[in-house]
Amino acid sequence: MADKVITREKESHRTLQIVVFKLGHEEYGLHIEQIKEVVITPTITRMPQTPSYVRGVANIRGNVIAIFDLEERFNLIKEGSQNNSNKYTLVVESEDVKLGLLVNEVPNTVSVNAGDLDETVSIINDANTESNYIKGIIKSGKRLIILIDIFRVIDQEMNSSIKRATTLAA
Repeated sequence: MADKVITREKESHRTLQIVVFKLGHEEYGLHIEQIKEVVITPTITRMPQTPSYVRGVANIRGNVIAIFDLEERFNLIKEGSQNNSNKYTLVVESEDVKLGLLVNEVPNTVSVNAGDLDETVSIINDANTESNYIKGIIKSGKRLIILIDIFRVIDQEMNSSIKRATTLAA
């Protein structure tokens, strides 16, 4: 029991660096380690036979990468709205995949205490899905920021679609 109290105490003093951006009307965040850079969205070339949330591919600093629309993937687009206002792209990179995430505003970086992260939101996620990508909710003043793990968002189907789009464009 005393070990749990000490662990929670250490956790509350640890700082998390989060990149915060808006999708729809809500704020979302990614751990800063998941973001390679932020660029002005280049021209996107639509690729055939990809899901609608894979907008296409773009040339960013000499690399052809898939451009991903999280608003559409999370079904946050309102009917009749034009979603062509994505001005910035977050470039995300791992050993397996490199892709761009469309965002409407310049994302900002915030430092939050790990104790401000509420990880009990797993009850909200569908118990039947294996892609539990919501890491928790960060309470920062009056703000609630949904912390996601982008690499969990990219399930097997999306990963193969992104690879196919990038391969077709190369």
